[in-house]
Amino acid sequence: MQGVFLTIVACMTLAGCGLGETAVSAAAGASSQAEQAKEALKTEERVKQQLDAAAAVAAQQRQAAEASSQ
Repeated sequence: MQGVFLTIVACMTLAGCGLGETAVSAAAGASSQAEQAKEALKTEERVKQQLDAAAAVAAQQRQAAEASSQ
């Protein structure tokens, strides 16, 4: 009877460790995904700024071309 009880306790302990590792792994994965999302938003903002700057330069060039053609 004691052998069965010890076997059950050992199995429960090992199963608990697996569940703990799974929870830690899931939390780390979620944290990593959150960081990736933040970086993606930063990248998107930089690209928008670059596009706005390029559009402003193009508008200035158009204005300069129009002014010189008149």
